[in-house]
Amino acid sequence: MDALYTAVATATGRDGRAVSSDGQVDLPLALPPALGGDGKGTNPEQLFAAGFAACFASAMAAIARQEKIDVSDVSVTAEVGIGKDASDGGFALSVVLRAELPDHLQGERGRALLEKTHAFCPYSKATRGNIPVELVIE
Repeated sequence: MDALYTAVATATGRDGRAVSSDGQVDLPLALPPALGGDGKGTNPEQLFAAGFAACFASAMAAIARQEKIDVSDVSVTAEVGIGKDASDGGFALSVVLRAELPDHLQGERGRALLEKTHAFCPYSKATRGNIPVELVIE
């Protein structure tokens, strides 16, 4: 693959800072209280959730344009969970993608759109087979 764009960011750990090479991202990082931290900063799971939600929504818009479907009122929320990985004692992620769809996209039409989007989205491709991803229509 020839990259059309490459994002570059450096982090100093979960209790540190994340900074992008262009300075657009410059955030304090902190463990969330659920993992024993003070929560006085963002965390990798929040950043991943924001990126996945944005990418999935953009991918859905691309699919919708091809199929001449109006998705102007659609929003996507990503819930990224982290928990113990029983296979190695470390940690693992899970994702729930919630697509808030208008009435004309409820039911099978919306489900088909989500499935096509999930097949097309770069984040979905990257996680497929590695992280369980649940698609929910709301």
